[in-house]
Amino acid sequence: MSEASERPKKEEEEEEEVTPEPEEDSDDSSGEEAAGNTEMDFLRNLFSSTLGLGSPEKVLDDLTLEGVARYIKSGKCKNIICMVGAGISTSAGIPDFRSPETGLYANLQKYNLPYPEAIFQIDYFKKHPEPFFALARELYPGQFKPTICHYFMKLLKDKGHLRRCYSQNIDTLERVAGLEGEDLIEAHGTFFTSHCVSCSKEFNLDWMRDQIFSDDVPRCDACGSLVKPDIVFFGENLPVRFFTSMKMDFPRCDLLIVMGTSLQVQPFAGLVGRVSKSCPRLLINMEKAGQADPMLGLLGFGGGMDFESDKAYRDVAHISTCDDGCLALAELLGWKEELTELVKKEHGRIDSQDQREKSKGAAANESSASEAPAARKEE
Repeated sequence: MSEASERPKKEEEEEEEVTPEPEEDSDDSSGEEAAGNTEMDFLRNLFSSTLGLGSPEKVLDDLTLEGVARYIKSGKCKNIICMVGAGISTSAGIPDFRSPETGLYANLQKYNLPYPEAIFQIDYFKKHPEPFFALARELYPGQFKPTICHYFMKLLKDKGHLRRCYSQNIDTLERVAGLEGEDLIEAHGTFFTSHCVSCSKEFNLDWMRDQIFSDDVPRCDACGSLVKPDIVFFGENLPVRFFTSMKMDFPRCDLLIVMGTSLQVQPFAGLVGRVSKSCPRLLINMEKAGQADPMLGLLGFGGGMDFESDKAYRDVAHISTCDDGCLALAELLGWKEELTELVKKEHGRIDSQDQREKSKGAAANESSASEAPAARKEE
């Protein structure tokens, strides 16, 4: 599943009100301190924008994909942040949420929900977990391979350009592609770990997979309560790490690449407004996004991206699929052959691993079948 696969997508009204729970023991700062600092950053940006303080530097020589490529090749770009949503995983076979006919919300009738979003609401889940786990069987991580876009981000990491990837997706494909814990902020949680809703005992990905594909509702072996993947449902807070990391990352960002997201869900969408005024922002998407109403932009929501006005100086929109956009940028950077070879190699490795696991499973089934008659004969 992706951006909950937009990530179990929270309703915009609920997400706008989300504040992190403070952590008692944190190597960073508490969620409360993080919220305070981000509020202070917001006020600085608000006064600066309102009073017209400062003159933003124009970094790109041209507001095109070619201009972005030249900037990356200049050697000045070492802290790229990628913000990604469900659109980067659709070519892997995972539906997005909002497409009218093919999106996830448009195809949930068989679960007899009171309304589509209920499948990701925490109160509904606790009373009726079956629809969520039935859907999870269809979309479970491990059944899909990362896309060209995922491996492009891996190349950015390998070449020393990537500071962090902020993802709305829960499909774990960023991890499969080679982004590790420190490279990744899973803003809407992940299937990678799960916890009991009562005693908080942790369970790993393999355990949850076995439970889901056995058609059982996952239950804690310690207390018997439901076990839920660590994805963010409606009615739950975003991870504290999302808030503590963004205050460190975005002021240092020297290129923001936004891919496969409608930029409609807060607080994730507001991140595009947290980079410096001079930081270039590239959108690779099937349609333009983040062009906020002027009043919403003033309030810090929606990002206020400007692709077309006379005042545009840093925002670039490349309208295409995420894979095609990443291939085009890779070609301009001289990385296209390396990227296509990486995808081919990694997909081959995944296919070989899947085949080995299927062979082991078949052998185990044959062994069980042969032992059963022998046991009956002894009886």
